[in-house]
Amino acid sequence: MAVSRQARSPAAFESLITALKRLPGVGARTAQRFAYHLLQHDRDGASALAAALAGSLERIRHCARCNTFTESEICATCASTRRDPSLLCVVETPADQLTVEQTLSYHGLYFVLMGRLSPLDGVGPQQIHLERLLARAGDGVVQEVILATNFTQEGEATAFYIAEKLKARGLKLSRLARGVPIGSELEYVDAGTIAQALRERRDVDD
Repeated sequence: MAVSRQARSPAAFESLITALKRLPGVGARTAQRFAYHLLQHDRDGASALAAALAGSLERIRHCARCNTFTESEICATCASTRRDPSLLCVVETPADQLTVEQTLSYHGLYFVLMGRLSPLDGVGPQQIHLERLLARAGDGVVQEVILATNFTQEGEATAFYIAEKLKARGLKLSRLARGVPIGSELEYVDAGTIAQALRERRDVDD
């Protein structure tokens, strides 16, 4: 009786697929296609990708002031003398920060939470660096905190929680205007809409 045998991929290839599946939006079939392409058609590209990842992991750190990604202790934005230090814009991710920057309508400083409150996923105040944010906002220079978390359920809850913690400190608190669609993430909103939302931001108590 003939015994059917199922072809098995090399363990290293399966490990590559597993690693690629960690990327957002990449499922098993897409990861497999990426892996075959890199190994079959673009080994130089695969080497460059591996080197870039290794270099990034070695050199990129969090800014000591705003928590975004940087290769220095203080990022270029925080170190700039052209920014308005009285304004502090709170965003969820470095991608959101970049999106706000691309509007060319904001000239203050930032604090990047690196996430949003989500108790079901184990993300609490400590994971979004709340104590660092409170210290940063209370440095005596910041006068207004702009809560620019995303208009998702978790983003709204995060903005509300931060606002409650900051109200007692005598700071002006504002939220992006509703020009940003409900349920949206800043990274995927066009720059013009975000610029309008920044200009028409509202006080948190409104």
